[in-house]
Amino acid sequence: MVGKGEIALADVSRLFCRRRFPRKAGLSVSGLFAALSLLGGEAHAFSDDDLFFSDLPIVASVSRLPQRVEDASASVTVIDRDMIKGSGARDLNDVFRLIPGFQTFPNTTDAARVTYHGLSDDEFSPRLQVMIDGRSLYSPLFRGGVNWATLPVTLDDIERIEVVRGSNAVSYGSNAFMGVINIITVDPALTHGTSVGVNHGNQGVRDVMVRTGGRLGSAGDFRLSYQSKDDDGLNDRFNWQDSFRSRLFTLRADFWLSHRDELKLSLGHVDAVTRRGRLDTEDVFVDGRWIEVLTGKEEVDNPLRNFTQSNTHFQASWRRVLDDSSDFQLRYAYTEDRGSEAHDVALGNLLIRVDAFGGLGARHELEGQHTFALAEDARVVWGGGYRLDSARSEQMLHGLGTEYRRVARVFGNLEWRPAGWITTNLGAASEYDSMAGRNFAPRVSTSFHLAPEHTVRIGASRAYRTASTLDYRGNYLVEPYATTNGAPLPSPNPYRRLYYGNENLKPEEINTIELAYLGEFRALRSNLDVRLFRERIPNRLYEVRRFISEPVLCDYPPTAGCAAPYTLTEIQRVTIRGLEYQWRWQPFDSTRVMFGQAFTRIDSTFLDSALADPSLLTLEGIYDRFRVEAQTEQSAPRRSTSLLLMQRLPWGVDFSLAGYWVDSMKWTRNTAVDFYRRFDMRLGYPFNIAGQRGELAYTAQSINGRHGEFKWEGDPDDRIVHTRHWVSLRLDF
Repeated sequence: MVGKGEIALADVSRLFCRRRFPRKAGLSVSGLFAALSLLGGEAHAFSDDDLFFSDLPIVASVSRLPQRVEDASASVTVIDRDMIKGSGARDLNDVFRLIPGFQTFPNTTDAARVTYHGLSDDEFSPRLQVMIDGRSLYSPLFRGGVNWATLPVTLDDIERIEVVRGSNAVSYGSNAFMGVINIITVDPALTHGTSVGVNHGNQGVRDVMVRTGGRLGSAGDFRLSYQSKDDDGLNDRFNWQDSFRSRLFTLRADFWLSHRDELKLSLGHVDAVTRRGRLDTEDVFVDGRWIEVLTGKEEVDNPLRNFTQSNTHFQASWRRVLDDSSDFQLRYAYTEDRGSEAHDVALGNLLIRVDAFGGLGARHELEGQHTFALAEDARVVWGGGYRLDSARSEQMLHGLGTEYRRVARVFGNLEWRPAGWITTNLGAASEYDSMAGRNFAPRVSTSFHLAPEHTVRIGASRAYRTASTLDYRGNYLVEPYATTNGAPLPSPNPYRRLYYGNENLKPEEINTIELAYLGEFRALRSNLDVRLFRERIPNRLYEVRRFISEPVLCDYPPTAGCAAPYTLTEIQRVTIRGLEYQWRWQPFDSTRVMFGQAFTRIDSTFLDSALADPSLLTLEGIYDRFRVEAQTEQSAPRRSTSLLLMQRLPWGVDFSLAGYWVDSMKWTRNTAVDFYRRFDMRLGYPFNIAGQRGELAYTAQSINGRHGEFKWEGDPDDRIVHTRHWVSLRLDF
């Protein structure tokens, strides 16, 4: 869905992407941010002298300094609007299948997940920093991770996505442990007019999108978007349901207060409902064999229910250009998440109410940064931020009321180019967390420009990940509130503790070294990005059972170890080694190809302190230790491949084909995925009939047929992905 004001955006964007600075040129901060504002935050730049064309863009997500990709201190994948559309994605998390080293699966009865280099044991994936226009999407309610079901952005409002492949806590804090996803939305000045779009297809796909934009006075522009999404989930669900519904509203308004001052305001709200639970089954002997059939009832401990979620946000950002070489920005953001999946579970004749994600999480964030030129060959960005998180949950934080958490950090990055053939980046950040204490994250990187088209980068960094509020303060406790037969509750009333916090938890640490190569082959109209890396985590945090002595409510019938709740603790040393590359090629103006591969190996050993702790029940048996070790080492596929082909056909028809090859892996101790292939296809016809502009498109996902992307162990037919296809119509007014 593209508004009238976006007609020339692709051409402008390509022009800015192609131009770059001469090796010794100083970068004008005001000029760079003027370009950023023109392109909706997209960090393209140009100079007035010594121009030459390149397909490599300028990126701002690595050091917070707009930089050429070959000068940046980490590997970056840039996904533009054409690639998002060409991928055939209906949900944003699907887009990241294109990026080497990333793993994702769709929203079903489990929340959609996006991870980089595995370690995906948590449902909301807390090791990747995800941002929209600079605002972090991490939630104090959802275990310090990202809930992709309530992401407050439509695919059509995204200008581009910069994905930093590697730790970046220096620039964005402890959640940038493995990498950063920076989603940059379209400037409202480029979305004047109204667009209406609909999707309709099988599996109950029925979506509506409306966007309108225009002027606000003489110095402002706005963009207002609404989206509703509905589907009935996957086919052949047998004893489970996974329908999904969401409603999204966002507003962004930008104002030029003066020739030096710009104010950006945004707000939005998302409601989403996911169906969870299972129907009860039993084994029946029929025609000489046992088969599983439905009993007509719901599972006692996992009944059907709705998981309701919502996200509300407001952000204000002010930027002032101080002079040609300096700039100051101040940003305030407020985010609020709510959730509930309350349902009753019967334990014997006792009824308990369970609501694992019920509650409220809120975040206030204030951040300022100053960018300036230290010298002709050196630039600096520095700043600081303060964050106040709060979380309230009747069950996860039982009896604790509202838990508050304060985080303060300062950061700085220096880019120094002493000669045309070398660029050095130095960065550091210090963070104080009222629950996790202090940590210091440094990074050093040097890029050697061996030739105008060839760069080799060597870098090293250290980063930390602080656990969630629940992991430090959690007290997940359930107690019966009634009996199934009307009898009085026992006295004293027993309870069961399912999880408790570890206040002595140290932040998870990662030490990374990498060797990268970036080649630009202009004669072939292609470029190649290669990253060789080693990431060491000396204290991987993992959720395990720890025995504690207290009165408990056991399962019925009672099982051994039912008194042991879960807690998070240091458990393993982990080493992740690998090679990943992405190759882009445009042999003709009408043809674009993106090909990527990742080869990843994960090794782990248990910490002596964990093995020697008799209270850690998860590790007391060989079988349990094997399952934990297997989940860690198989949490990323040994090899994964992605391919995207975009082709302009005769009569203006756009064709794209995306292919994915993913080796087997384990999402958690109990869930896995076998090797699978998947192909998605899209055909689009942009039209202009009697002045009426729009596009008619057909999209089909998994056109090669059924395969699994997420399953519970022992259930090979669980969550099978079948072909999903839909027709789209967009009209621009």
